[in-house]
Amino acid sequence: MKRIIIVFVFLVATISSAQTKKYSNEFLNIGVDAGALGMANSVVASSGDVNSGYWNPAGLIRLEDKQISFMHAAYFANIANYDYLAFAMPLDEKSAIALSLIRFGVDDILDTTALVDADGNIDYTRVNLFSAADYAFTFSYSRKLPIEGLSYGANAKVIRRIIGDFASSWGFGFDAALQYERNNWQFGVMVRDITTTFNAWNVEEFAIGDLNGDGIPDEDQIPQIRDQELPETTEITIPKLQIGIARKFDLGKKFNLLTELDMNARFIETNDIISSSSISATPAFGFQLDYSKIVYLRGGVGNFQNITQFDDSEELGFQPNFGVGFQYKGIQVDYALTDIGDQSAAIYSNVFSIKVDWSIFR
Repeated sequence: MKRIIIVFVFLVATISSAQTKKYSNEFLNIGVDAGALGMANSVVASSGDVNSGYWNPAGLIRLEDKQISFMHAAYFANIANYDYLAFAMPLDEKSAIALSLIRFGVDDILDTTALVDADGNIDYTRVNLFSAADYAFTFSYSRKLPIEGLSYGANAKVIRRIIGDFASSWGFGFDAALQYERNNWQFGVMVRDITTTFNAWNVEEFAIGDLNGDGIPDEDQIPQIRDQELPETTEITIPKLQIGIARKFDLGKKFNLLTELDMNARFIETNDIISSSSISATPAFGFQLDYSKIVYLRGGVGNFQNITQFDDSEELGFQPNFGVGFQYKGIQVDYALTDIGDQSAAIYSNVFSIKVDWSIFR
């Protein structure tokens, strides 16, 4: 297992050597499943259900039956909506697959680029609505390895990003992952965008030059357009490495405790609590206490960041999360409140998700 992890890290370091943007396809880093969000996203080692397609596809091998999951969250005072739908099933005793869809979008945005007609008159009938939305479709595969307790997984991702009629892009990428379980210990490694994820943008020229919407720029616009360049049409998402270790505890006959510590790293300098010119990392810790696998209480803290204040000083920001869940006969409903007390730069959000196991229909 050590050799495999070393190979993963070597591949990531090699691929990340090229200069790229720090942030790309960030909507894929928000997270899914209110249960995981309640634990501050520290589930890379312990994830073992339909949501493993996102957190660690190697965990899909723990599925005993088909499962479906749905999540909805609203951000920025309900301006942006984040939705997630996933389905997973075991193929046999040694392999499993999953399909998932993520949408993050802002809808009903006012398009006022054609508000003023060619004669300089304001015409409100020329105002239209458009959406800016990001989509990700993922196919996941997991399989057991000959070593007992060890499994691997991989994701193939197709990304579609649309900004009204102004611009759109297609993207493709892959993730790779490992999980190892021994006794009450669990270990996980997840490399997102291991081959880098490539987005190719198509930007319509009228988006920067045709303010009247008639296909032809006005004479007074031509000098401005001549000095204006189209934005970059290619975007590369560099790999990210997540490593986790989890431990299960039996607290009597009916209570169980799961704890996990993760380290999330990017191969570029950011404002993470651990940061250098070549790598940045931030830890996350979470726990889950359950009563007879029926009622769940969760908590966690993560996203430790050095936040620059208005006076150029730096303060440590972090994100404490809280969650509860209820499961009965194959139906599980979870709730998470992220960023309790507004301790980080992120705004708190209420997140709900539901998971259904096919065993309920038998």
